[in-house]
Amino acid sequence: MQRKKSTAALAAGAAILSLTLAACGGSAGSANTSSSGGTSTSGSAGSGDAAAVKEITFWGWAPGYDKAVEAFNSSQSAIKVNYEEISPGAKGGYEKMLNSVKANQGTCLAQVGYETLTSFAAQGALEDVSAYAQSSESEFAPGAWNSVKIGDAVYGAPVDQGPMALFYNKKVFEQYGISVPKTWAEYEQAGKTLKEKSSGKVSLTSSYLNYDFAGFNWQASAPWFGVEGDSWKVSISSDATNKVSAYWDGLVKDGVISKAPMWDQSWYTGLSDGTIATHVGAVWIAGILKGDAKGGSGDWAVAPMPQWNAGDTAVGNVGGSATAVLKGCSDPEAAWTFAHWMSTDKEAFAGLVDSAALYPAATALLDLPALSKGDPYFGGQNIFDVFKEASSEVVTGWTWGPNMPETVKTLDDQLGKAWSGNQTFEEATKATQEKTVSDLKAQGLSVTE
Repeated sequence: MQRKKSTAALAAGAAILSLTLAACGGSAGSANTSSSGGTSTSGSAGSGDAAAVKEITFWGWAPGYDKAVEAFNSSQSAIKVNYEEISPGAKGGYEKMLNSVKANQGTCLAQVGYETLTSFAAQGALEDVSAYAQSSESEFAPGAWNSVKIGDAVYGAPVDQGPMALFYNKKVFEQYGISVPKTWAEYEQAGKTLKEKSSGKVSLTSSYLNYDFAGFNWQASAPWFGVEGDSWKVSISSDATNKVSAYWDGLVKDGVISKAPMWDQSWYTGLSDGTIATHVGAVWIAGILKGDAKGGSGDWAVAPMPQWNAGDTAVGNVGGSATAVLKGCSDPEAAWTFAHWMSTDKEAFAGLVDSAALYPAATALLDLPALSKGDPYFGGQNIFDVFKEASSEVVTGWTWGPNMPETVKTLDDQLGKAWSGNQTFEEATKATQEKTVSDLKAQGLSVTE
């Protein structure tokens, strides 16, 4: 039977249920039997006969996912996964997924970014698979696991993660006699020294957008969303966030921020020729540097993320995705079986490291050979040693909001004004808070500030 609940009604129901969304997830326990024969998939795959094979569909776009599916299907005979490559989420993939759920088409699995997963859950588009997944929590980095759950509900398997660190041009630092900064205060001083000694030719860093800027607040234990009773708590503009905002206001006023916008060709050029000396970002920035800033090969290195207090080890996270189980999936248990396998199988994930440069969320995979060798681009440094440590230090307690696409649209507009010096970052986050609260209330959600 086709469901025709409105997005607002689904979202309001999510808030009333204290964001556990269990009612929206259906009864996970019912998945122990299936219409194709009732054989459980929780045991070792390979024991099912042809009549009992369970077929599920998986939508995604990351390079290498198709090969992982082939390997899974070859490894057993109880479950057959049919992989379909779709457009990346923000380019139409997410809309396709939501339309599938609304039409009750029964698609089981989908690649969903952590920052979007909460939005899907708030719309009742995900299946709670905690009955099968809960025992696997210890297999994943805490930050990644927290990204696939709300309350007691678990909506899929974490695939990769984006712990943050300091990417810096070692050649530039040595040229101007700058030590690698361990604190944000030292990072600020490094910017002033670079500006002075290079006569303004070298900038400390460039602007940061949406989820990258959120990563700084994540590290500072300045959450933007949370749950209080039956309501969403929105704190994009808080005292903790204002501390982070004031810091970046200071760097803008110091004149150490490049005018080259992030993701613009001028940004790639600055990273390549050394006129932008650092970037504080997620592990996947390594691939961006190697692919789009080739002129910097051999010059760059990676160090731990600067800290607010000397001796601390807190880290933020940017990016990462889950293999999420969509509402209406005919066999959530089979879906979880594959999702968990793809995230934890050594050979399968090694292929994803090679093809998509994914950094595993499963802690047992952090010693994969592909993550244990020096990289010529980074002067032979094994940069993954830094990220392995960082992954265990990602601050817990961060929750993405129920309508992040709209939130980040506002945030980017406001951040652009702040990076250009036309307003403060505190004003930017305050305006984003006000618009977000207004939008959520308009959707019928209960909101507190």
